[in-house]
Amino acid sequence: MINDEINLKEVRLVSSAGEQLGIMSSREALELAFQKNLDLVLIAPKATPPVCKIMDYGKFCFEQQKREKEAKKNQKTINIKEVQLSVTIEQHDMMVKAKKAIEFLQDGDKVKVTIRFLRRQIAHPELGLEVMDQFFNVVKDYAVMERKPKVEGRNAIMILSSKEKG
Repeated sequence: MINDEINLKEVRLVSSAGEQLGIMSSREALELAFQKNLDLVLIAPKATPPVCKIMDYGKFCFEQQKREKEAKKNQKTINIKEVQLSVTIEQHDMMVKAKKAIEFLQDGDKVKVTIRFLRRQIAHPELGLEVMDQFFNVVKDYAVMERKPKVEGRNAIMILSSKEKG
C-alpha cells in the first residue's frame, strides 16, 4: 500500500536513507513524505506498529523490474531433445542418430532416446534394450545416463545428459 491507501492509526516511520524517524500518525507521515516529494510505502504491515518508509515508489518498482530482468537473463534453460530409434535399426542409421544426439549434448541439451515397439516386437523388449545399450556405447564419451533404459507400455525410454567438462 502506498500514500492515501495507508489509513492506520500510527506507524513507525523510516526515512529514505534508512534512519528511524519514530512512531507517528499515518497522516503526519504522509505529510512528511509529500514535503520531500516522495511516497509513503507500507513495508511491514504485520509489525507492531506497522512500518512505513519514505521512498520514490516509481524508482523502486523500476529497479526491482530491472533486477528481475537481469536474473532472468542469467538463467540457463535446459531443453530435452528426442532421438527415436527402432528395434530393427541398421548400424549406419544408428551412427547418424548418435551424431545428432552428440550435437544436442554438446549444445547443453538433454537427450531422450525412445524406441517404439511395433506390433509383435513388444514380445521381445530385451531386443530394444540391447539397441539402447549399443546406442549408449556409441555416445558414452559425450553422455552420462541420467535414466537407465526402461520399458513403459509400447516404448522404451532412456535419458542422457552431457558429461561435465572437467
